[in-house]
Amino acid sequence: MQPDYAGTVQRRFRGLIVGLVLALAAGCTFPSGPRPSPSPTGSAQTTPTPSGHPGTTEVAGVTVSDRPGKAIDRPILAAVDVSPEGYREAPSGKGLVGYLDQEVAWTTCGEGTTCTDIAVPLDYANPSAQAITVSLKKRAATASPRLGSLFLNPGGPGGTGQDMVDTTQRTGLEQYDLIGWDPRGTGDSTPVRCFSDAEADAYNDLDFSPDTEPERAQLIKSTAALAQSCWETSGELLNHISTIETVRDLDLMRHLVGDETLHFLGYSYGTQIGATYAELFPSHVGRLVLDAAVNITENDDVIQAMGFDLALGNFAAWCPKQTTCPLGGSKQEVLDGITALFDKLDAEPIPVGDRRLTQSLAMMGVAALLYGGKEAWPTLVSLIEQAGRGNGRGLLWAGDQLNARNDQGGYDTMFYAFPAISCLDSVDDGVVDADTTWREDKQKAPIFGTYFGPQYICALWPVRPAPQLTIAGAGAAPILVIGGKGDNATPYQQAVTMAKQLTSGVLVTYTGEGHGTYGGKSACVDRIVVKYLVSGTVPKDGVTCS
Repeated sequence: MQPDYAGTVQRRFRGLIVGLVLALAAGCTFPSGPRPSPSPTGSAQTTPTPSGHPGTTEVAGVTVSDRPGKAIDRPILAAVDVSPEGYREAPSGKGLVGYLDQEVAWTTCGEGTTCTDIAVPLDYANPSAQAITVSLKKRAATASPRLGSLFLNPGGPGGTGQDMVDTTQRTGLEQYDLIGWDPRGTGDSTPVRCFSDAEADAYNDLDFSPDTEPERAQLIKSTAALAQSCWETSGELLNHISTIETVRDLDLMRHLVGDETLHFLGYSYGTQIGATYAELFPSHVGRLVLDAAVNITENDDVIQAMGFDLALGNFAAWCPKQTTCPLGGSKQEVLDGITALFDKLDAEPIPVGDRRLTQSLAMMGVAALLYGGKEAWPTLVSLIEQAGRGNGRGLLWAGDQLNARNDQGGYDTMFYAFPAISCLDSVDDGVVDADTTWREDKQKAPIFGTYFGPQYICALWPVRPAPQLTIAGAGAAPILVIGGKGDNATPYQQAVTMAKQLTSGVLVTYTGEGHGTYGGKSACVDRIVVKYLVSGTVPKDGVTCS
């Protein structure tokens, strides 16, 4: 899986750089293929996957079709009787009445903050059958007149929003209640569960850019095992954590806090949430800030790996211009040295205690530091140099941050929520097509397109894709879309296309590095965002900030 967790990573990395990041996974970029079509429910489909027909082969015990087609290799597994953490009895009342009428009781949960849990339907098509839990955190407005609530999402998919209440830059936004929530399937909100921590470690120890058929077979086998473990542990929840359903939760929350329109700040995948909200509830759109925009078009010519290659190239051009650059005397020398390190680790991982720094984990470590922009570059130089000298501890630590692994060896819910949400939201063409796409990715992004490897996880995911939407947000109030020209995880072109595709989209361009902009990187961007959120001032479309 390829990382894509905007604000979450950005904030955690600031902690590492001034003192290092966050994030996820082993391979799945946020889906940029055919988009979700309108659906009142967002429930996944259950059309059986072909198996055993001519054109299928066995790869390490996994049935794979050699004829790519929509979600052709996704298995249909036997129903399981599980009740994930957070399952609860549906409130009384016909349809959504009980959910709309529920009492929201905020209780103190930290200095200056309050928290609450609400019930939402597992399946909006059958709300009385089963409820799940969504957890929220609030920091109340401290200035008058109060402007309502500003809902916050850090990205992912799978990032937990409650922490954003404490980390979001509040200067100028004191008239808002800041509310962060953990979207369904994440954090405290009925999270997806899968592997044990030891199994997750073994999975992340694999070679995600296989050079041989045995390595490919092992990756397919282990990926299928991960997907099966998620089904066996989380069951029907996997069918109901789509972005469409998260957006319906968001509109329910807007209603429960008493706001007539939604005010929202979302990073990275959070921009997908905001754009989808504009499509489903355009008349309820208040002021939406979509920072580090993802791709909402059907065109996937610009892939995430291109953003990482661009960011790494910018880093490699910067290093030789410093007083000393131990990685090389030119941009190309720096890039050649980094890829040589990756290639050496493929055959000779570096022991780190009872673990080891592999090629894939080192790549994740480098990718993690790129989230921090120029502020993180000196740290990146140091960790690459250390790994080159045989000390892989720092780069392994950075890779762990991107894999949502803590220092005690435990995995955050984001590690599993990321593929679970991504694969429900996306349509794939099977394992063989993943191999074909990987070959194409290597041409578009020679470094990260190569080392990210083939994306097998969605091709082997145990539930069918959710309905797909064409997103335009017709009828919505003006929406601010922010893109960074040096963004590693969401290439700038995605912000351009999102602003163009959203009927009321207004583009703001940041010329600097790193993932996500609002919150201290650019005084110009910060001023634009605050004026828009507080007074409704819409900037000129295409304004550029440094």
